Amino acid sequence: MRAVLAVALAVLTMGSPAVAEPSGYIRVDQVGFAPGESKQAFLMSRGGSAGARFSIVARDGREVLHGTAGRDLGRWNGTFPHVYALDLTDLRQPGTYRVKSGSLLSPPFQVDPASPAPKIVRFFQGQRDGGRRHGNDKAAMVYDWPEFTGPDTDEIKGGLRRIGGPVDVEGGWFDAGDYLKFTHILAYVDTLLWASLRDAGHSAALAREASHGLKYLDKMWDGKTLYIQVGIGAGDKAGTFAGDHDVWRLPEADDGSSHRYLRHRPVFRAAPPGHPISPNLAGRTAAAFAVAAQMEPSPDRAAQLLDKAAAVYALAKTSQVGQLVTSLPYSFYPEKAWRDDMELGGAELALAAQRLGDPRAGDWLEQAAHWAGEYLRHEAGGDTLNLYDVSALAHADLVKAIRVAASGTRPAAVAPLPGTAQENGSSEARIPGLRVAVSEEQLIADLRAQLEIGAARAGKDPFMAGAAYDEFDAVPHAFGLVATACLYREVSGDRTYDAFATRQRGWVFGANAWGVSFVAGVGRDSIRCPHYQISNLTGRPATGAVVNGPNKASLFDEGLGDHLDGMTPCPADGVDRYAAFTGRGSRFVDDVRSWQASEPADDFAAIALYALRPTAT
Repeated sequence: MRAVLAVALAVLTMGSPAVAEPSGYIRVDQVGFAPGESKQAFLMSRGGSAGARFSIVARDGREVLHGTAGRDLGRWNGTFPHVYALDLTDLRQPGTYRVKSGSLLSPPFQVDPASPAPKIVRFFQGQRDGGRRHGNDKAAMVYDWPEFTGPDTDEIKGGLRRIGGPVDVEGGWFDAGDYLKFTHILAYVDTLLWASLRDAGHSAALAREASHGLKYLDKMWDGKTLYIQVGIGAGDKAGTFAGDHDVWRLPEADDGSSHRYLRHRPVFRAAPPGHPISPNLAGRTAAAFAVAAQMEPSPDRAAQLLDKAAAVYALAKTSQVGQLVTSLPYSFYPEKAWRDDMELGGAELALAAQRLGDPRAGDWLEQAAHWAGEYLRHEAGGDTLNLYDVSALAHADLVKAIRVAASGTRPAAVAPLPGTAQENGSSEARIPGLRVAVSEEQLIADLRAQLEIGAARAGKDPFMAGAAYDEFDAVPHAFGLVATACLYREVSGDRTYDAFATRQRGWVFGANAWGVSFVAGVGRDSIRCPHYQISNLTGRPATGAVVNGPNKASLFDEGLGDHLDGMTPCPADGVDRYAAFTGRGSRFVDDVRSWQASEPADDFAAIALYALRPTAT
């Protein structure tokens, strides 16, 4: 596709007759499908192609399957007014294939492909901080919350006031294409990494990353204070100091930077020592420690992790909550829901305690159920699984904890610790007179309702996309729908949404209007120019980086702006190869300047890993 557009542009530039544009494109999941899965591709056409014939071609050129295009699924844009479904489900033989219709040929895909998950783990490895990267974080100073010039800006009004330190905040991962670190993000990410290990089996590389995140979280919670952020996004209004987003550079340069707050990065805390903590932060931080406790082989270490989780959870401020604490400024991550985080923290505490035979399991189970009920009353119905709403994972794990308590057995898929009550056959996990504020049926019904949000969108979309791709975070929302379908199937036994989930995964990997895989290095036509300093400056591919994906077209009305000082232009020719596919109020731009669409983030990668775990396919 890109080659065709580039050739056409070159011919026009030379004044020669234009090369005829293709009549359409075939979009397909460029990774592929499991043999028994529902399989679908899409024919995006300039003219009517109802009843068009297509074939599936093997690597050696043999046509192995024939079919007829399905109904017209609707208009994408003025150039491509028709999109047709191509059913490939009967293709089950492992191998590499392409879809052909007339002169059109899809990118290659596989039946029974290798998982892209190891590549996404590589992205986390590249995001690691510490050592030559911000070694000064070992002795960082703590500052009071800054005042910003407005609710939607990261520019600081006035200076920073030191209130403590030094503290050791070395390590962790960079948050996104910049070098800031946020506990709000890291706790969510590490919860998903540990949950992936718990629910899908051991992966040595993934276990190392989960442990890396946990080690950093151990530093951010010292038993009394939760530190929430390292670094600032921008400098002050007067221009007397710079912030992270003001300088395009490699992280290795910061310890020797001439900029004060790049050389010595400020640290901020959630609240004074021992004071109540924003409940979203308390819930998800507790969840990360508690899921790690579920996986920890050492009984003593598991108990320590459980106690850390309990201490953070107990500090949650759940009355007169006000604006949640996520980042400074809040506009970076404007989360509004928090009861889902409290439900998740309680459910994971209960599962960890059940595994250890800890008598507090019942209390946490009741708290989790309480917050689940409050979530259903106050927050349900507006979102699906992603950074801002973790209720799907919370619901599924709460169902599991309720079942464990009812049966007196250990949590499924989590081995009992040697010498604990669970291993010795005790029924301490059984909770007589348990007061559970919600039923399994209510929790499962809300999982189904979240899937229906996506299914309703997909039913009206030419590419059957369940995410809103004219808003931020389309790709992680798509992966969240995949993960939710798996969670729903695990706790209900109902496979109704399996095919829907496969289509959402396919949309991420190329079965979309742009024909691009939104995960770098995955698929033939994956994103090439992410808004990511490390790959941009080193020239190394950003393998495994998961980007936001398409976004509202109006966000690009003022163009992409100039290249920042030090930024390597990418693409080198400056051509927007996806301009022809802007449609339905959305646009995707593969350009290093396109932070709205092409910036990777840790939370995007984490939900991708959880969605791609073996039991999810």
